[in-house]
Amino acid sequence: MKKIFFFILCSFWGFSQTQMPNIELSSVDGESFNVSTDYNETDKLYVFSFWATWCAPCINELDAIHQKYDELKEELNMEVIAVSIDDTRTQKRVKPLLNGKKWSYDVLLDTNQDLKRALSIVNVPYTIVVKNEKIVYISNGYSQGAEEELYTKLKEL
Repeated sequence: MKKIFFFILCSFWGFSQTQMPNIELSSVDGESFNVSTDYNETDKLYVFSFWATWCAPCINELDAIHQKYDELKEELNMEVIAVSIDDTRTQKRVKPLLNGKKWSYDVLLDTNQDLKRALSIVNVPYTIVVKNEKIVYISNGYSQGAEEELYTKLKEL
């Protein structure tokens, strides 16, 4: 009986996580974006990369993606959205870091961690790929070269 309950619970959880939640986040410039409705162009790949200013692997991952971003953006019809989970204490570090990095991504602030909680994210870096309003790939953690695995997966999708 416990196995059946566990299977049903896991199946329900997996099913409930196939779409991005309907949550509004702000950009660093104060513009509001809905992660479900503003990023839903048909057949476009949206890479949501969850990061924080205090997370060195997160920044390394976003730097590595940025090196090939312009090329991949055109080739794969993709867009990267960097979602900062910095809280109100560390949020003030986001804009200065972005000024130094010159990333060409949309950067959204999940200051209250609503999106992080809705997606049951425990640790960053955490990457979600969305296509046609469905989550099609998830990656947790980063080590040097992992962006190549992401590129391969994006090409498959």
